[in-house]
Amino acid sequence: MNAPDTAFVIICATMVMLMIPALALFYGGLVRARNVLSTHMYSYACLGLVSVLWALVGYTLAFGEDMGGLVGNFRFALLDGVNGNPAPMAPQLPHTVFMGFQCMFAVLTVALISGAYAERMRFSAMLLFSALWLVLVYAPVAHWVWGGGWMGRMGALDFAGGAVVHMSSGAAALACAQALGPRISTGSRHVPHNLPLTLLGGGILWFGWFGFNAGSALAAGTLAGQALVTTHMAAACGILGWIIVEWKHTGKPTSLGAISGALAGLVAITPGAGFVDVLPAMLIGFIGGMVCYGGVLLKSRFGYDDALDVVGIHGLGGTWGALATGLFASAAVNGVDGLFYGNPGQVWIQLASIAGTWAFVYVATRIIVRLVGAMVGLRVAPEEEYSGLDLGEHNERGYNL
Repeated sequence: MNAPDTAFVIICATMVMLMIPALALFYGGLVRARNVLSTHMYSYACLGLVSVLWALVGYTLAFGEDMGGLVGNFRFALLDGVNGNPAPMAPQLPHTVFMGFQCMFAVLTVALISGAYAERMRFSAMLLFSALWLVLVYAPVAHWVWGGGWMGRMGALDFAGGAVVHMSSGAAALACAQALGPRISTGSRHVPHNLPLTLLGGGILWFGWFGFNAGSALAAGTLAGQALVTTHMAAACGILGWIIVEWKHTGKPTSLGAISGALAGLVAITPGAGFVDVLPAMLIGFIGGMVCYGGVLLKSRFGYDDALDVVGIHGLGGTWGALATGLFASAAVNGVDGLFYGNPGQVWIQLASIAGTWAFVYVATRIIVRLVGAMVGLRVAPEEEYSGLDLGEHNERGYNL
């Protein structure tokens, strides 16, 4: 084990943890004032619930010994054997540190989905859905990619969660939005109530993303530095890509568009942060901003109410990033070439991983949502939706002005 690497990953894990309250701020500013606290509660409830379930059973399903390429066994159930000894997947780190770092990824992924069902899902349904989704969807997909499962064996490249985090949360968000149906009120009443709150949350997410991507190198070295720089440059270019198409489409560039573009660039570079060089990363982020802006427009065309644009930004951004990794990966960075460096087969591998992730996560999520609906009911009552979930679900108000 290596002490500098351990210290580095501990710091990165705390940065990823900070992304959960940052997500609460980002999402909280986008909803209407009467739902700001309920939206925050989704993120903080995930921080509690998912962390506990990860320790009990999630971690072992994701990183236990492989069973048929699909899921891990129960070797590490209840964190049995997870102690100060080297981690099997990262022998330079204590097992507890590796487990804790991966825990933050699990929490963030489940919390991201809440943007699709904000302002209308019952809190009890949210808790049950999150628990089932972590165990039945997130843990298997994480195993497929990072735990020795079929996707990793196939050679799919996913440095920090293009499939595991972003495509998974995007596919789940689409399933939830379609199953729940649109919010009762429509039109201008859906405008964000506090954009400075959203901008603050987005800025902290950008900061935390350095721990998210650079920390996925699992060592303090050249690869971590490469991932940090590609992450930042893709985010910067994502801003430009988004506001250019927004300016052309609406006639005005917006602050919400700028921070959304940054997040689009961050999502797009996540799978390739440690596989591509800096200039290709900038192009990936720039195109990612444009792709995600178009993705946000799809919800009006197809009629699903993805309240906070999880599908458009995380789903489509992660999909573009996974494909772009197959195009721009360079062996000079991390040992694997993509199409533009003479390895066209990597594109087909990436496409297979994209199709497998979207199909499994979407179908499994629809089944889970149906099950949750039958057990506790999905939506709050119409009168509660009108008055706001802050008061109806939590007996609180975000503002007393």
